Formats: sequence, structure tokens, C-alpha cells
Amino acid sequence: MKKIGYGLLLSIFILLFVLVGCSSKKTDESTGGEGVSEGGGDGGTLVIASVREPDTVDVHNTTWVDDANTHIYDRLFVSDDEGNIANGLVEDYEISDDSLSMELKLKEGITFHNGNPVNAEAVMKTFERYQVISAGDYLGPIADMEVIDDLTLKMTWETPFAPFFSNATTSYLGILDTSVLDDDLMGFEKDPIGSGPLKHVETKRGESILYEPFEDFRWGEEGPPKFDQVLFRFISDDETRLLEFKSGNVHVLPNVPPQYMEELEADDEVQIDRVLANGNTYLGFNMKLPIFEDLKVRQAIAKGIDRDPIIEHSLQGLGQPIYGPLPPTILGYSQKIEDKAKEMYSRDVEGAKQLLAEAGWDEVNSNGIAMKDGEPFSVELWMTDEPVMQRIGQIIQNQLKEIGIDVQLMVKEDAAIRAQTPEGAHQMLLWQYGWYDADILNSLFGKGQSTRMHWEPEELDQMLKKMRSEMDMDQRLQDIEDVQDYLVENAPWVPLFVRENVTASRGVTGLEKHPIQNIFIWDGAYLGN
Repeated sequence: MKKIGYGLLLSIFILLFVLVGCSSKKTDESTGGEGVSEGGGDGGTLVIASVREPDTVDVHNTTWVDDANTHIYDRLFVSDDEGNIANGLVEDYEISDDSLSMELKLKEGITFHNGNPVNAEAVMKTFERYQVISAGDYLGPIADMEVIDDLTLKMTWETPFAPFFSNATTSYLGILDTSVLDDDLMGFEKDPIGSGPLKHVETKRGESILYEPFEDFRWGEEGPPKFDQVLFRFISDDETRLLEFKSGNVHVLPNVPPQYMEELEADDEVQIDRVLANGNTYLGFNMKLPIFEDLKVRQAIAKGIDRDPIIEHSLQGLGQPIYGPLPPTILGYSQKIEDKAKEMYSRDVEGAKQLLAEAGWDEVNSNGIAMKDGEPFSVELWMTDEPVMQRIGQIIQNQLKEIGIDVQLMVKEDAAIRAQTPEGAHQMLLWQYGWYDADILNSLFGKGQSTRMHWEPEELDQMLKKMRSEMDMDQRLQDIEDVQDYLVENAPWVPLFVRENVTASRGVTGLEKHPIQNIFIWDGAYLGN
């Protein structure tokens, strides 16, 4: 058997931001009968305003995870406070010499919120349910699972699956108590039991979810948080969320809208923290279309875009330009690749025009649009109705017109884009992705999975398969870099920027925010100064 050390995998990719020493405005107002602590002592209810309500706290059935539905769960592995993948529920693990199986040894004495033990059988039943209920494939090609003893589970894959470690740090693979399920493996929503930091108390559909700290969770040196409850209020309207925060009815305001940044930063009582998101916003090409077959055309478009105005005018500065396939917050990011991509695809209007001319678009009509065989270079760009995305689309439209490309903006509903892009109904697409591991590139370009760019060359597919099956970390990082280099050279898309997730808080001490998993972690936190 051989062990692999994933302890240092993410140390250069993840930062931990701590919101400490926030002052507060005292208030006697209540929120839905729960009350807001006046600060200065133990107890009270920590109130967090969420933009949207989760469809369910059952992560095997949900369409997304965020702060409001993840804290019920504990995970086999975690990203620690130094950004390393560390053991969570797992005490130790061993991987077979052929990298096809792994034995996981769980920590002793861990219980679910109802007192039931977290053991090997609980983990296996959780994963078996995940395979039946969830549409995701984060477990990889599982061939078998076997309980060796009370605390030891053996997992066997059909082929080695390196992303398992990163995936197992997410709530999608969080461990739940399956004893609360009915015969159809449902019913978790009625009695959601996990072993995570927060215990479910009450859900008011359309309003809020109330939790309380789980005293037996593995808190750090400071112990459990000092507040009695944690209330997630669902307020979709940005202005209403801001007013509730300013009035003191909300302590934590995640996902601060860019238009309110200046106002909040001017308030000395407000703590602002920015963390990079774990994904990119990009301009994608439908590679099924003849107009994008020529590499020089794709490279010309990449050279025609200036990212700085996009970030300044669309995001109010809340972003970082990106040229390579991965942001710094995803395992496998390479500064070498980022530097190469930036050198190749920084804004160069004349260089872009030259590439178009070399691709046959060597005539220009009276409107300044490049032409080939008498036809102008005109292309549609799809985007959602999110105001930020529309502003980005307008900037791209203006920038590409300078190099001779006529961009027609098409605003569509999110659901329509998700349904129609797999059919190849689009031409160009303004879209974004987010994940925890470079395996996201397999989801974007792997065989049978490239539903946005429709580009699955055999050479790249083999590289992706090698990347996701390599269990030696040094070699895997090199494989990830090779995949990124291939994407940079062939330009099937144009990475644009990484968003900054902004959190504002008031009247909370010792509150920590994890930038990658976008979750809150409490260790001795309390309301007050």
C-alpha cells in the first residue's frame, strides 16, 4: 500500500480571511421573533442575509449549495486554515499500489446531531444514496464499497480518480444520517441530521432557516461560538438587504452588490472582506461553427479584448483579470501558464486585425467591419439578463467592433441558455464556472461533456483522462499544467476575470470566511466588540 500526502496541495491557492473586531450598532429590533443580540456578551442570534433560498437542505437533491444549506454536514476531508487539504472525519487513509482502491480510517467518537455514530457504514450508506439520488459524479467511477470494520471503509474505483480528495471537501459529499430516510431514501428535509457545525432547528419556506451550534463538533482552540442561534434570512432584493444590514437587523451581508461598495466602505463600523471566487467568467466559442474553425480568428478575438475596463465599469473593480484557464483559487493554477496566456492575448488591436486578415477577413466595409467573400464578420453573443453580464457584453461589443467584428447581443434567461447551448444553438456565450479542482476542465472539454464550447479533440481528451487518474500529486500538477497549455495554444474560449466575493459584517468578533468553499466557520465567535 502507498500513502499520498495531499496536505500541501492547496497552500498557495487558498487564503483565509478573518473578520475580527467589528463594532456594532445596538438595536432592540427583532427579526421574525428570533431577536438580534445587543452585543457585548454571550448568546443572541447571528443573522446572515442570503440572496436566494436553497431549494432544499438535502445536498443530494439540491441544485446548488451555499452558506444556508451546507453547515449541517461534516466532510471526510477539509480545506484547513492554511489552505491545505487535511483530514476531516478521516483519521488516516491508504491507497493501493495500483491506485484503484483506498481504505479510509475514520476518527473515533464522532456522532451525528442525534447522537448516532459516524462510522464506516454511515459513510458507505451516504455515498450509496448519493449514487442513487444525485445527478453529480463527484465520487468518480466507483466499482465497490466495503465496510472493513466499524471505522474503516474500503472504496474501489474502476479507474483511478484523483479529484475525489478535492470533491470530498465539498458539501455534495457531506456525510448524513441515513437512518432518518424513508424506504425511498427520501425524507431528509423533514429531519435533516448530519454531524456538521450547525444543527437544524426550523425552516420557514420563503423566509429563513434557523440553526444552532452543535456543541460536539470539532471546534478549534476557542471552542464553539458564543451565540445561541444562526439565522439565514432570504432577501432577494439588493436594496432591501442593504437596508436591513444598515438598520442592524442583519449582522453579515455576503455577496455585496458592487453598487453599494463605496457606501459601505465609507462606514467605519462596517468590516469589508474580499475573496477571489473559485472560477472564471469567460467568453466561449461554439466550435461547431465554421466561423470559429480558424485558430487565428479565435486568437484575434482574444487579442481584441481589454479586461481592465470590464472590471472597472461592470464590476466596480471587484475582480481580477485572468488570461489562463484556471484562477489562483483552484488546485492546479500555474503562474507560468497565466504569464504565457497574458503575453499571447493581451489587448492588441492591430495584432488582432492582422490575424483576421491572415484568416481571410481582409476586406472592410463602410461600417469598419471585416469581410470575407463579401460577407461581414457578424456574430451573436448570448448572455443572461444579469445587469453585470449585460454591461460586460456591451463593452465586449464595442471592443470587438474596433478590430472589425460586429457583435449582436442576445439577452436570454439563464434556464434557456442552459437548455439551448448543449444543442449548439448559440454562437458566442458569456458564461462562468466555479469548482474546487482542475477537473472542472474535464467538465468543460471532456468527451461528451463540452456542452458550451462543443470542443472535444481526442488529444485533449486523453490529456484530461490522464490528469484525473494520476494519484501522484507532483505528476498530476504537471498534467494539469499541460492541459492548460493546450487550451492556451488552441484558444477555444477567452477567460476574462475572476470575481471577488465581498462580505460586509457589523458587530461580529471572530468570524472567519473561507473563500473557496464560500462557507462560514465559527470558532469562539460572538456578537459584540
